[in-house]
Order: sequence, then C-alpha cells, then structure tokens
Amino acid sequence: MQDNGNGIPEAIKDKIFQPFFTTKPTGKGTGLGLSLAYDIVTKGHSGTLAVETAENGGTTFIIQIPNQ
Repeated sequence: MQDNGNGIPEAIKDKIFQPFFTTKPTGKGTGLGLSLAYDIVTKGHSGTLAVETAENGGTTFIIQIPNQ
C-alpha cells in the first residue's frame, strides 16, 4: 500500500506498530490499527509487514505472506 502524503517522521517510525501509539488527539483514535495489522500478518500468517517512508515523499507499507 502506498500514499503520496508527508511521510512518517523518523522520530516515530520505530513506534508505529506499537499498541496504542497514535499521533491523533486524545479521543480521536485508538492506536490499534497498525498494531493489529502487524500481529495478523506476522503472527497469524508468518509474514512480514515493513514500512518505507520519506519525509514529504509518501509512505509504502510492504506486506509479505509466504505461500504454504
């Protein structure tokens, strides 16, 4: 999945898959979306979920699930 937005700041890139991490104001998000996606891909399907991002250059999430 890819977008052409502002990218993810390097300072928070390592935190985005942590449960309850959000950049939204209090009450405007649970911070569980990427955490749940990460667990489903990695634990449920033995795959990987990676992120590539560039400031002002967009973000790409790469999902790889092995054939079984």
